[in-house]
Amino acid sequence: MVFKIELPQVGESVTEAVIGKWLKSPGEHIDKYDPLVEVITDKVNMDVPAPATGTLTKILASEGDTVPMGSVIAEMETDEAVTQADSRSPSVPATPSGAKSETSPLAARIGTLVQGANVGPTGGEFLDTSLSPPTHDTATESAAPSQSNNEKLRFSPVVTRLAAQHGVDLTTLAGTGLGGRVTKKDVLTAVEEGITAGSATMPSPRVPRAAPGDDQVIEPTPIRRMIADHMVKSMTEIPHAWSAIEVDVTGMVEWRAANRQRFEQEHGVRLTYLPITLRSVAAALKTNPRINSSWVDGKMVLKGAINVGVAVAADEGLIVPVVHDAAGASLLELAQQLDGLIERARSASMTLDDVRGGTFTLNNTGALGSVWGGAIINHPQAAILTTEAIVKRPVVISHNDTDTVVVRSMMNICLSFDHRIIDGAEASAFLQAVRAGLEAVDLNSEFE
Repeated sequence: MVFKIELPQVGESVTEAVIGKWLKSPGEHIDKYDPLVEVITDKVNMDVPAPATGTLTKILASEGDTVPMGSVIAEMETDEAVTQADSRSPSVPATPSGAKSETSPLAARIGTLVQGANVGPTGGEFLDTSLSPPTHDTATESAAPSQSNNEKLRFSPVVTRLAAQHGVDLTTLAGTGLGGRVTKKDVLTAVEEGITAGSATMPSPRVPRAAPGDDQVIEPTPIRRMIADHMVKSMTEIPHAWSAIEVDVTGMVEWRAANRQRFEQEHGVRLTYLPITLRSVAAALKTNPRINSSWVDGKMVLKGAINVGVAVAADEGLIVPVVHDAAGASLLELAQQLDGLIERARSASMTLDDVRGGTFTLNNTGALGSVWGGAIINHPQAAILTTEAIVKRPVVISHNDTDTVVVRSMMNICLSFDHRIIDGAEASAFLQAVRAGLEAVDLNSEFE
């Protein structure tokens, strides 16, 4: 029987994808779940697996084409009993809050990230998940890929497969990706330069150079174009407004310093400022439902789930994995979820479930040393919160009509919000709730 292979749906906010590279050719036999084609979206780069065993007969979407999700991209001959839904159903059925969803075998395979997509709302990397400025003490953690030899030798599936096809020794390449990682482009350049497994020479990082005084023109990658379109769509369709306040996080800094070693020894996960901040943000979203919403067809849709996306540095840039049901999680559960998400991001083993379903985004430009800024909303969400660098500075404290100048650890937070749904009063109420949660943390705090 002739079976039409469709480009699978990968989430409500992803409407199209770019065909990256066909991994099989017409006339070639394919086994069920064999990688069939690489596709690029503004959330993930992924391999689409074959929905059945048979023979690929026709390719209908060429490499480089931008096609809508659900479009027929190829045809195959198969003797298996297979439904059309099998080629497009990585989606996970809705489940009650707190229940674990089950992913079909095809969904699990199509859900594996090939490379991290550079989709951070503002480009602010979680280079430091502790929310501290780069000059913080040595206890500060980094969510960026490690510079160790073991980390550098960890290659994505696409890079490994491409190198094997062309006989390229990956250990001889100087990676141009984040943290010195070897990228797909590095392998292709090595192939062009004749760098194979038997070569003795090692290429240096390849950066386009322009003569003095000349402009340099860089052709955007497909993923960069999709990010640009996504940002333009957000700024065009969503009337942005901003509100910002400062938060005294001295107590949070002291609590983490006092409890970090015990927490990590008992639970085996890192304790950064991020899960503490996320806990406060999720609680504030629960009491301020309009912040956790979207504008859909002229109506306000208040989301039932509180799924918070956070930015994490990966191979090729940023991705925004999602912590699901964040409001119902304990501090330990949030730390465990974040630890797992960061590890899967580093090892290019995240699934579509890890990046889908976000209802709100937490962005940390403070890791870059920023102290003030407003992010672009992650369409179609209604708001995004930016946390800035924690900085020690003198603050006036008033008590019993007496003003005292003391040094405190301060952090600015800024909410970008959709003014169709949220007004200034609602934005301020949410920010005050976040601040109250963070400032309530002190050395006597006990978390569930």
